[in-house]
Amino acid sequence: MHQAVPEASNPGADMAPHHPTHFRSILFDEAETFTDLDARQMPEFFLDLNLDQVVESITARREEYNLKLFFYTPLSHIETINYRQEILRDFENAALVGHIRSFAEELRSMHSRLAQADKLYYRYQKEAWFLDAVDLYCRAVTRLTHNLASTELRSRGFRAFREFLTAYTRSREFVALLAETQKLKADLSAVRYCLQVEGKRIRVDRYNPEPDYGAEVLETFEKFKQAAAKNYRFDFSSGPDMNHVEAAVLDLVAQLYPEIFSALDEFCDRHRGYLDSTIATFDREVQFYIAFLEYVKLFKNAGLPFCYPTVTDGSKEVYGQDVFDVALADRLIRTNKTVVTNDFRLRDPERVFVVTGPNQGGKTTFARTFGQLHYLASIGCLVPGKEARLFLFDGLYTHFEREEDIQNLSGKLEDDLRRIHAIMERATTNSILIMNESFLSTTLSDALFLSMEVMKQITERGMLCVSVTFLDELASFSESTVSMVSTVDPRDPALRTFKIVRRPADGLAYAAAIADKYGLTYKNVKERIAS
Repeated sequence: MHQAVPEASNPGADMAPHHPTHFRSILFDEAETFTDLDARQMPEFFLDLNLDQVVESITARREEYNLKLFFYTPLSHIETINYRQEILRDFENAALVGHIRSFAEELRSMHSRLAQADKLYYRYQKEAWFLDAVDLYCRAVTRLTHNLASTELRSRGFRAFREFLTAYTRSREFVALLAETQKLKADLSAVRYCLQVEGKRIRVDRYNPEPDYGAEVLETFEKFKQAAAKNYRFDFSSGPDMNHVEAAVLDLVAQLYPEIFSALDEFCDRHRGYLDSTIATFDREVQFYIAFLEYVKLFKNAGLPFCYPTVTDGSKEVYGQDVFDVALADRLIRTNKTVVTNDFRLRDPERVFVVTGPNQGGKTTFARTFGQLHYLASIGCLVPGKEARLFLFDGLYTHFEREEDIQNLSGKLEDDLRRIHAIMERATTNSILIMNESFLSTTLSDALFLSMEVMKQITERGMLCVSVTFLDELASFSESTVSMVSTVDPRDPALRTFKIVRRPADGLAYAAAIADKYGLTYKNVKERIAS
């Protein structure tokens, strides 16, 4: 574990030759190793669980950081999850959030100047923009080091980064870069010259102090002033590009001050790689937390809770209190609609939730919620709900009903079977499976047979599973299965409460599915009678 830097430190004292303090990442501790992070693709189950919508909302307006890759990468160690949760707790300090935001804005401005420098044509103008970028970098790093030194930090990640920054800003390389940048900026700011324009000829000379006759004339005629005079002043273009005349003048100015402009040339050549890779990585990775916490704030402002889940890789006794589908809640709160929360709990030897009940009653939403909670927990994030204990899986799989594809000649049932077969070949005892109305395309007897066979494999492996189904028989498959039922308003069966409660299946799930399929639900019949 990295030790914290003393709060009172002098970055200029005892200048070190290098900055050897090791800091790897604000996202990954030593336990996690990823060699293909930049090649990560969106996991297959994202679409079924609507996690693609969640990540899209979180990363919006931060495209330059390419944050989606981090959200596509579940962690495999509890220690790394704790590492991220510690950092999120540090971010509860508003002062720290402000420091990180300011640093990010300064580095964004730095990158903007570098990008502009690449677009420019004239050498000295390109070099001036590069110098400004380096100056911004030095000031941003120095300011962040100072701010973190006076901020209480508890997480291993931030304390290690603070230690790294302190060592880096005291290193010979950075101290020399800072001093050289400041001197060069001061020297360039001191450059003064005069222009003598004669027709199409321009003469450039060093500036020699001369009386300002313009000021004397204005003072003399001030007593004759009667009314505001029309302003004939001309504003020069403020765009970044120089024209050829301005560039020619600058070249002549460079000849008048050869030492300063030679120093500028050498500075730009020697410091092309000035940006420290660790700081650049931190600047990108820390946006993962900022973006996620901004997203969470939308829900908290609407009165919806988020919590730090307890994550285990041993016990499968999981639970959640007042949990909800975050993708659905996002849409509902934007239209001022109510979000219904639910609870769940599994106690040994329970492993499987079998969810039955009327259609459009929140069953699929409950299944998505279970998957979303476990995935968000696996990337070290807060989860939607008041309290949660979740399992760190080695694989998360979904088997949702698919629309029939006319390009697929194998047929819908065969496609369902191929997909579940591929899942069961990869899944282990530590995997999680979310099934949503599988095998709807076949007869009741065949669907029951196939579902029983799949359930047998699930329970034998001891996998965690949520199965949304119209087959009530699955709810009492074994002691490892738990029956959950979506409820309706007892005064009006057509009204859904969207509450999923733990109770035995009522035997009406399949009948309700058939009635819905053929337009014979209570609502359908009532509307027909009324018409």
